[in-house]
Amino acid sequence: MSALRSASRQALDALSEQQNSVFEGRVSADTMSKIAEELYTVGQLLVAQPRLRRTHGDPATAPEARVGLLENLVSGKIGKQALELARAAVGLRWSSPWDLTDAIEGAGDDALFAAAAKGGSLERVEDELFRLERILDANGEAVGLLDEQTVDVARRTQLLDSLVAGKVSPITLALLHHAVASQRKRSVILAIDDLLEKAAARQNRSVARVVSATPLSDVQEQRLAAALTEMYGRAISVRSALDPDVRGGLVVRVGDEVIDGSIATRFAAARAALAG
Repeated sequence: MSALRSASRQALDALSEQQNSVFEGRVSADTMSKIAEELYTVGQLLVAQPRLRRTHGDPATAPEARVGLLENLVSGKIGKQALELARAAVGLRWSSPWDLTDAIEGAGDDALFAAAAKGGSLERVEDELFRLERILDANGEAVGLLDEQTVDVARRTQLLDSLVAGKVSPITLALLHHAVASQRKRSVILAIDDLLEKAAARQNRSVARVVSATPLSDVQEQRLAAALTEMYGRAISVRSALDPDVRGGLVVRVGDEVIDGSIATRFAAARAALAG
């Protein structure tokens, strides 16, 4: 949702405020996980039914009518808090129906991150997502299967479980299951990347993904985080992973920016220069 137009940006800000009022109340982590599941269900309903999606996201229709239609569809099928957030989303003005759908599914992600924060496991979830991202980066065949929309969701979820089940927390698994099942997230790698950014933003910082040929010590990670924080003028935390192909040095990615100081890259540049 990086290219949102003005109406949708304003709507998303308003929905975020509504989410905060729900998530910061006396709601247990288990309840927030349930809210996420229910919001995903609402989002998937709108994805699957174009006419409903267009009607709920049509700014020409009165907000009261859109909210009333939603209530007729889902009242009694989802809980009070999820219904409150879905009503808030539908009642806002969006630039397109797809922005509404993405916002509802995104609210489900946010509910799971809020559950992790309440349970003290947010950093663990972030680390698990990063580790899986690195595994998938090295396994193009698995990525291709996970992204293949013509393959049944159950089979793709089974493949995901074979990679991570028993190795990650229930919240991480729920986030990943939705990333694979959602028709709005065509690339599992990009979906995980978005989730990592959300996890970092929830902690008021950004994440630097660092790949090296040998493990970084705690002191090295702290020094690198401090240097990057000074460089970017905002809090940066480091998530590191190993890749023998780097062959010395570091590859650092912060958002869309890549700082490549690996020997492998310098060798490649030298070979290109010689070939020229």
